[in-house]
Amino acid sequence: MKTRTLGELEVPAIGYGAMVLSPGIYGEVDDARGEAAIQAALDAGATHVDTSDAYGPDGHNERLVGRAVKGRRDEVVVATKFGLAVPEGEPSRAHPVGYAFGELHVNAEPRLVRRYAERSLRNLGIDAIDLYYLHYPDPGVPIEDTVGAMAELVRDGLVRHIGLSNVTAGQVRAAHAVHPVTAVQYEWSMWRPIDAELLAAARELGVGIVAWSPLGNGFLTGTVTELGEDDFRHNAPRFSAENLTRNNDRYAPVKDLAALLGITPAQLALAWLLHQDEHVVPIPGSRTPAHIEENLAAADITLHPDTLARIDEALSRFEVSGGTLL
Repeated sequence: MKTRTLGELEVPAIGYGAMVLSPGIYGEVDDARGEAAIQAALDAGATHVDTSDAYGPDGHNERLVGRAVKGRRDEVVVATKFGLAVPEGEPSRAHPVGYAFGELHVNAEPRLVRRYAERSLRNLGIDAIDLYYLHYPDPGVPIEDTVGAMAELVRDGLVRHIGLSNVTAGQVRAAHAVHPVTAVQYEWSMWRPIDAELLAAARELGVGIVAWSPLGNGFLTGTVTELGEDDFRHNAPRFSAENLTRNNDRYAPVKDLAALLGITPAQLALAWLLHQDEHVVPIPGSRTPAHIEENLAAADITLHPDTLARIDEALSRFEVSGGTLL
């Protein structure tokens, strides 16, 4: 697998997002299948694994990742996040989102940061977190204060690199002034452009971009025509029955381009994203080893400038119906 740099951290050009492996995300899934998927990703070179203490009940996703990387710790960059799985009895503040449930609840008070990290370390069964993100900014806490507490974890050897997720350009600048930020995680794909000011700030400061949902919650694979009963995407406006049909119709020209190039729509979406910036690293998730290998093969696809121009032209006509999480 080719590599890229996030700040001073070297990672594979395409990582692996483990969120899909917890129940209630894309329907039911058992842990054996989840561990097999992570092992398949590692074997194929996606040794940058992303999780969160908020994925699944009671740290389920972190514990799953911990079991899967046991015995292979030295080859894996383990990334996790904090702030949404607020400890019982602690207050939280609402962060508005675009999904049907309307808001998430976060507590990123400095006094809780070490407690979050120690819980994640126990879940993961590791001694240090390679890349530790604030999952969402806390509207009641200056981000500089949260990052100051994260910097103490770096000083004490519990965390190696600091990341931020779902933040603004101003928040990145404020945080970076307290401690170097290695990566910003943000929703970025063919159907969700990144904020231009955020990208400019990241480039200026030498901060890498980790693109979550680089396949548009699976839509950009070109295979989603309906959702199962327990699918989390029922919360997403873009996946309502009416919007899904409309979006698939509008996405058809991009799918046709993939067919013309002899690659899958997912590979085109990931290869296109890799061409947008030399320090962007997508983290697609999949439960199926064959799909994982298909996704990772996109790292070796070079798109000619003429092809990129054709893609951008097709995307300019791809007016998406419905909002996303951010």
